[in-house]
Amino acid sequence: MIELYYWPTPNGHKITMFLEEAGLEYRITPVNIGAGEQFKPEFLRISPNNRMPAIVDHAPADHRGPLSVFESGAILVYLADKCGRFLPAGARERAQTLEWLYWQVGGLGPMAGQNHHFNRYAPEKIPYAIERYVKETNRLYGVLDRRLEGRPFVAGEHYSVADMAIYPWIVPWELQQQRLTDFPNLKRWFEAVAARPATVRAYARGEGLRNPSSTMSEAERKVLFGQTAANTGAR
Repeated sequence: MIELYYWPTPNGHKITMFLEEAGLEYRITPVNIGAGEQFKPEFLRISPNNRMPAIVDHAPADHRGPLSVFESGAILVYLADKCGRFLPAGARERAQTLEWLYWQVGGLGPMAGQNHHFNRYAPEKIPYAIERYVKETNRLYGVLDRRLEGRPFVAGEHYSVADMAIYPWIVPWELQQQRLTDFPNLKRWFEAVAARPATVRAYARGEGLRNPSSTMSEAERKVLFGQTAANTGAR
């Protein structure tokens, strides 16, 4: 049994996509990040960076008791190794898959996240910051589009953890001020991943958790964007 600490964000969706594809037994423990539940001591014992997702595997391969993993990329690799799926065993193919997984973790995710922040959440609209991150998101879409030319999936012929990591960060493409029609290979891939039954099931798991309002309260803003080492350590 995998216990998933989750909220319906791009990083949260990565893990439900994997679990639904693999058919692993799991249960969701919601972590309402707008309410500050990621700072509770019991969650910090699992995810010391006070970020979700995180998992606890109650039946790890070493049979030494529950094993916790935080950081979405590490979770995907752990789960892929656990079930022997979605991460090739061959050295060359595995390296290519991990390259693109880490490309998302270190590039697309942070840049698109800053795009979201300055476009949607920042109390002051800063034109330079908005332009900077919209353009960088566009550049990264272009990198992905070129990679997908002549390939059904990011790492090649087979669906992998790289696709699962990248897809949720493309879902809000309109909010990122992008046009999928500018990237035909990406658009083809995006539509194929969106149509997978496991993707549909994964996104359905998050329905009803998030507040449908698009307006962020000042309290939520402080929880999400106002933390320092001093006040997170005291929670």
